[in-house]
Formats: sequence, structure tokens, C-alpha cells
Amino acid sequence: MPTPSDNLAISLFSEILTVDQLARNSLAKVLPKGMELSHFSVLNSLAHAGGERTPAQLARTFHLTRGAMTNTLGKLEWAGWVHIRPDWDDARRKLVSISPSGLAARDAAVAAILPMLGDVVDQVGAEKARAALPVLRALRTRLEQQ
Repeated sequence: MPTPSDNLAISLFSEILTVDQLARNSLAKVLPKGMELSHFSVLNSLAHAGGERTPAQLARTFHLTRGAMTNTLGKLEWAGWVHIRPDWDDARRKLVSISPSGLAARDAAVAAILPMLGDVVDQVGAEKARAALPVLRALRTRLEQQ
């Protein structure tokens, strides 16, 4: 028989999963044509990284397999949004960087999604959104340790 703590955990994670699905669907609708949420996520990460990353580093960042990241990077390279080059110090590795057109695509995506995200935060209330961040970060940190 579930305890009150079990019921809290189920309710909490049910809400998180539902919010995740709704957020992904809402973001996918407003992203620029041809851009998937996974593309935006990688471009955004590379834009903030300020340098090159290996596919393995990116896979770890997004908790994906190397194969899944390789697939996404192949699509991004085909679109001209990333540059992938050999690592001159270790021929077994590759290095990925965001291209100027990738940065422009990322910026266009941010411009497209920001009004929707801002509207949601405004409707919920900035204080409530700010108060949720430490809890969500603590949950993420704990889940990363699993």
C-alpha cells in the first residue's frame, strides 16, 4: 500500500513528466522550420560553451548514447550549423563547434521561443517560477547521481 510519501513522489514526477511533454510540444511548434528541439539544445549548449566539444562530451551533457549524439550532430553538420573536425592531438576523436550560421539559427530559435516561455512564466508568476528552480535543480542533481 502506497505511503503518503509514495503518493507525493508519484504526484510530483507525474507533474514533471506532463510539464516536460507539454513544454516540448509547445517549443517544437515555435522553433524555426527544420529545427528540432534536440538541434536547438545542442546549438544552445555549444553557443554557451564558447569552444569545441567532443561528441562524447555532448552525449554526456544530454545523457544520450554516443550513437544518438552522432546522429544529431550529422544532421546539424548537414544543415551547416556545426563544424566537425578531427582532433589533431588524438586522431580517434573529433571536435565539434558551432558555425556562424549555427549561431544565427540558435539566435533565431531563442527569438522564436522567448515570447512563449516569457508568457508562461508571466502567467505562473515570476516569484513562483523562481521558487521552483532550487527544487528542480535539486531533483536534477539527485537524478544525475543515479
